[in-house]
Order: sequence, then structure tokens, then C-alpha cells
Amino acid sequence: MSDHVAEYLASGPSFRESQVIERIETFRKRRPRLRDTVVTLAHGAGGKASAALVDAVFVEAFRNPYLEALGDGAVVAMPGGQRMAMSTDSFVVQPLRFPGGSIGHLAIHGTLNDLAMAGAVPSWITAAFVLEEGFPIAELREIVADMAAAALAAGVQIVTGDTKVVPRGAADGMFITTAGVGIVPAGRELSPHSVRPGDRVLVSGTIGDHGMAVMLARGDLAIEADIHSDTAAVSELVERLLEAAPSTRWLRDPTRGGVGTVCNELAQATGLAVVLEEDRLPIKPEVGGACEMLGIDPLYVANEGKFLAVVDPDEAENALAALRSHPDGQDATEIGHIADEPVATVVVRTGFGGTRIVDMLVGDPLPRIC
Repeated sequence: MSDHVAEYLASGPSFRESQVIERIETFRKRRPRLRDTVVTLAHGAGGKASAALVDAVFVEAFRNPYLEALGDGAVVAMPGGQRMAMSTDSFVVQPLRFPGGSIGHLAIHGTLNDLAMAGAVPSWITAAFVLEEGFPIAELREIVADMAAAALAAGVQIVTGDTKVVPRGAADGMFITTAGVGIVPAGRELSPHSVRPGDRVLVSGTIGDHGMAVMLARGDLAIEADIHSDTAAVSELVERLLEAAPSTRWLRDPTRGGVGTVCNELAQATGLAVVLEEDRLPIKPEVGGACEMLGIDPLYVANEGKFLAVVDPDEAENALAALRSHPDGQDATEIGHIADEPVATVVVRTGFGGTRIVDMLVGDPLPRIC
């Protein structure tokens, strides 16, 4: 039996051993396999193609228990007994500036939020820049200023970094990679293996704002809408949630691939069902309208300042109240629950009383949004 199955079994008596093994094996059979011979844009979209690439190339080469957890960050034990969370991310958004933020804001918020999803309090961050020859220094100063302001507001320091310059046409202006470190408070455990049937699924605010803001900012679509990115650091909001709901099971920020993809990752990691209520999904009218015009399901549109939480049903009310007490969590909503069936699947109950399956996409309808 694998370490992950053993951990799952040890975490509670909700399932018989045979049921757990059956669910995990079902998940393994559903994992996409890499059949491509070259890298495509779909491999960077966070969907099935990304999962296949990560499993077949990176996990296979670097295999270890921390990496196999496939989280946005790794929690490692330090010699003194403390636990440290580490995370890294690259940012290639186009355009570099959009309503509500810039690549500089994303570079800080994205990594800090991944640390927060691991239960860590972020402390330090690094930044590496790949700059294209001819990039305006004035624009570089503005983006760096955005990063400095975002880090200061979040209470973290940018402590080291690197800069590379490539020839014209080789980097589309600018790429940024950041890495972050934070400390996980003693006794805090967040894991998909803690999730149980009956648990409630919460989202900290409206969904789809960032992806649609970036898409419209490109100017390729004949759509005008007042949509702003939700890019923000969520650490303070997470701490408020965990204080009110200390038995919180799992956290994840729905960036690439949106809520639909993240829920599929949770369903596959647990062998359980994530049941969402369509009429509870918090979607701004302008975002919903733009998605409808483009034929895109808002569940697959990226966010950069929101997170999903699975909480104990007895703490759900307190959790929502805590989230809504913060300016960035006023639209927090309970959007669904965890169930036994269907195994390793995400379903949405529609407003007409029916259900539909929300599968993980192969690619991303909105590429390069982070």
C-alpha cells in the first residue's frame, strides 16, 4: 500500500480499506497519459494536458513524497521542528498591464497565495526576471514598483533575485519567476486526505474576474465590459478563516483552469465527489455576460485573489462569517459539498433540477492569463 493510501486510511474511519483502495485505483486509471511528442500551449494550461506532462516528465524524473503531493507548495520539516512551506511560480501574462493590476502584482500575489494555501504565513520572496532586449526601462520601473508595493502590503520582503536579458523577440517583453518561503504554524494540517463526505465547499468571492479582465484587455474581442482583475494577496483572509474554522480540511486558489479544474484535482486526489450548486456560484453579471458571449464556462476562468476551502460542516457558518467580515471576502459563498458518489467526479446541480459533469479540460480557453 502506498504512503498516500496509508495516510488516507489513518486519517479517519469514514471508509473501509477496500473502498479507499478502489477509489485511489479509479483515480489512477483516470489520470491522463502523455502521448504528445512536442510541447504545446495546452501543456501550460493547467488541465489534462498539463497533468499528463507533469506526471510523465517532471514527477517521473524528480519523484519524492513532497513532489508527489502535487500541491502548489511543499511543506517540509526543519531541523528545529518547525515546518516551512516553499513555492515557486512563473508569470507570462499578456498584456503586462490590465484593469486591476499588472504582471508585477501577479508575480507577488501568485506565490504568496500558494504559500497561504499550504497553511503558511509568508515571510520572504525571491524574484527572477527574463527581459527582452529593447524593453523600456520606464516600464520596467513601473512593474518593479508594483511588485514592491504588493510585497509591502503583504508584509513580506523580496530578499534576492536574478536578471537575464535575451534577444528581441525571445521573451515577449518580460517574464518573471518568483519563489516564496513561509512558516506553517504548529498544529496546522491542510490536506485533501482530510476531506470527508458531508464537508462544505466555500469560495472566498466572485469567480472568473481575472481571466476575463485579461482577455478583454488584449483588445482582440469586440466586447466592452467594466471587468477588473481580482489579483490580491489572500494570506490575511486565510488566517481569519482558520481562526474561525480550525478544522478546515483543504485550501486551493483556482488560478489556471479556474474552480472547475481545482475541484477536479480535489475529486481525483480523494476519490470523492465534489457537488456544486449552480445557482450559488458567485459570478458578477458582467463576467457572466462576457463568458456567455464567448461560449466559456465561468467555472474554468482563472482567479488571482480568491480561494476554495473545504470545511467541517459544523464550522461552515462561522467560516463564512469570518470571510465576509474581511473586505476581500464580502462575496464569500458556500457553493457545494463533498459526497461519496460519483467517485472522483465533479458535478453541478443546475437551476432546473438536473446535474452535469464538470470535467477537467485538456487545454485552456484563455491562454497566458497569469
